Amino acid sequence: MRHLNAQGLNPKETEMIYGYARVSHTDQDLTIQETALKAAGAEIVRGEKVSGTSRKGRKELETLLQFLREGDVLMITRLDRLARSLSDLSAIVDDLTKRGCSLKCTEQPVDTGSATGRAFLGMLGVFAQFETEIRKERQAEGIAQAKAKGVYRGRPADHERLVTIFDLKRQGVGATEIAKRVGVTRPYIYKVLARQMSLPI
Repeated sequence: MRHLNAQGLNPKETEMIYGYARVSHTDQDLTIQETALKAAGAEIVRGEKVSGTSRKGRKELETLLQFLREGDVLMITRLDRLARSLSDLSAIVDDLTKRGCSLKCTEQPVDTGSATGRAFLGMLGVFAQFETEIRKERQAEGIAQAKAKGVYRGRPADHERLVTIFDLKRQGVGATEIAKRVGVTRPYIYKVLARQMSLPI
């Protein structure tokens, strides 16, 4: 087993299972994920409370990725704990594969160290791509709807932002999280949604 150094990790020759836990908000608890990872064999578990929409600012994840060595395993409970976008997930998996490491999930049959696990991950990628295409169609419909309602008369980027807001709202995402993802204020989100509801469909 590898021992911890001042940074929390210290690589040696022995293969290791590293666990990674993540929640999006500071008021959420990491305990359930951490317990599940340890029960599944993770010897070292790192957790953080940060959005998964980007790899930026995820210091604990980057720390684990830096210390993984050939034969090591990065374990998570679900894929969405590691990445929220197919591009980020693919980049991480590709990096692990090139270094001779593997990715495993405790709640999904994902194990890039096995043919079956890789096949399942590939299947998820196909579905994710399909979902992306559907989302693009919804965005196009949303843009047309926004133009027809006159909710937005700004630049194309503004229309895309508006459609993203509507799309996230349809997915059940709250105003605070929408504002964070889109990069606007919460009152702005309320204003846009209120104007949409006040106009005839």
